[in-house]
Amino acid sequence: MTEPNAASRWDAGDYAKNAAFVPALGAPVLALLAPRAGERILDLGCGDGVLTQALVEAGASVLGVDASADMVAAAVARGLDAHVADGQALDFVEAFDAVFSNAALHWMLDGAAVAAGVFRALRPGGRFVGEMGGHGNVAVLRRALRAELAERGYPLPADDPQWYPTPEAFSAIYAAAGFVDIEARLIPRPTPLPAGAAGWYKTFRAGFLDTAQVPDAEQDGVAAAAAERAAPELLQPDGQWIADYVRLRFTMRKPD
Repeated sequence: MTEPNAASRWDAGDYAKNAAFVPALGAPVLALLAPRAGERILDLGCGDGVLTQALVEAGASVLGVDASADMVAAAVARGLDAHVADGQALDFVEAFDAVFSNAALHWMLDGAAVAAGVFRALRPGGRFVGEMGGHGNVAVLRRALRAELAERGYPLPADDPQWYPTPEAFSAIYAAAGFVDIEARLIPRPTPLPAGAAGWYKTFRAGFLDTAQVPDAEQDGVAAAAAERAAPELLQPDGQWIADYVRLRFTMRKPD
């Protein structure tokens, strides 16, 4: 059985404060899904449920799943149907008209297992629409953090614990799972960071710092030092931080 990503650790309150831009910038992919009233939709990696709520408001019947119990609790607090589940071990069988995912698949390192589970969960003719981190995503932020951790002597994995694929690599996995009409493209999206780079590290790399054995008491200091390393490329003259996000946006369908 595939294990959930140990580097994926979330605090719902911190996420709502520092990462509200994630669901806000998910509006275009939500429009691409074009949910219809009466459809049964799975929100894969629903987080705290902001976009799940938008699907419900479109008239769809929506189930949200996420590996983070804290985020699922926040979604349930919105009155949503959400459950803790590993996206790499979905057990639904032809239960959904569509599957939607925003900013979550890059945390699921077994892409083939996700693809198989989504394919199985969809009814014939069902569609999978979403967006995730793509090749080159947050390269400056990642490089700065790794350099800071290396200088301090912390153990580092050979690769970061996220999957940021090229469109070709992504499409190949989903074609092998049986999907057709696959369209996937990279979208460079310079993204303002309301909490700065240090806040971004605290929100999005807390789990990575854990896996690198950084004690809780030192994590703020590491985040601040890594932010200093990233500043020459990401800190703008007006004091605003603009991160080097690259998204992979996709659509596909299960054959009829």
